[in-house]
Amino acid sequence: MTSQPGTAQPNPQELNKLGPISAGANVALFVTCLVDLFRPSVGFAAVKLLEEAGCRVSVPPSQTCCGQPAYNSGDRNTAVDIARQTIAAFEGFDFIVAPSGSCGGMIKHHYPQLLGDDAQWGPRAERLAARTFELTQFLAEQCGRTDFGAALSANCTYHDSCSSLREMKVKAAPRDLLKKVAGLTLTEMEETDACCGFGGTFCIKFPDVSNSMAARKVETIDATGADLLLAGDLGCLMNLAGKMKRDGSNVQVRHVAEVLAGMMDEPAIGEERS
Repeated sequence: MTSQPGTAQPNPQELNKLGPISAGANVALFVTCLVDLFRPSVGFAAVKLLEEAGCRVSVPPSQTCCGQPAYNSGDRNTAVDIARQTIAAFEGFDFIVAPSGSCGGMIKHHYPQLLGDDAQWGPRAERLAARTFELTQFLAEQCGRTDFGAALSANCTYHDSCSSLREMKVKAAPRDLLKKVAGLTLTEMEETDACCGFGGTFCIKFPDVSNSMAARKVETIDATGADLLLAGDLGCLMNLAGKMKRDGSNVQVRHVAEVLAGMMDEPAIGEERS
């Protein structure tokens, strides 16, 4: 990995029309708070996948939170400050990729709204938004790569997080990638697009409602008979792993990047190290 931005300043509209990118694109990884603090293996898996797809990957050291907790709590001033800091940290790269539809959605959709009235920061937010992608979306749609040579004998089911599906429009990409994992069976759950009940600060403000939503989600997961739950958002995965552990479920929980990268040495989410 490198830590310096690329020098090219491509036109975002032209980039989005090009289809599969050429080798050597300068990609900045937005690590996310949850990955950094709770599941660094997801970040390393994302780097591995991006490099195998031919990208030059950087991890800007000045990045912090995307600002979503402040934004969702109504603290607009703090959210604006964080948005400006993030924009400054990620300018100069060809693409910004996040292993999280939630953080990707914040940058892509809410930064331009937050800064739309600012003559200086508004256009910069728009340019950053146009170059921001969720990880599986970027690999499949921008890099044109779906096969990374991974293999795993397991029956899995996939949860579509609210932000990935509704804000980032990610639906087919993770499934196209998982279909190429040798030995893996994908069994779709009912209401795969239903919320898991996490919702960031929502689960703290409304714990009873959140728990009820998680319980319903776990029922649909168990009904598939799958032994592995995958998703692209760590918040959802941590929430569901906690609920299933409390209920005594044996279903393992992992981020989709770990499976695609063949990085399965870490215990599943919610499980103790041996």
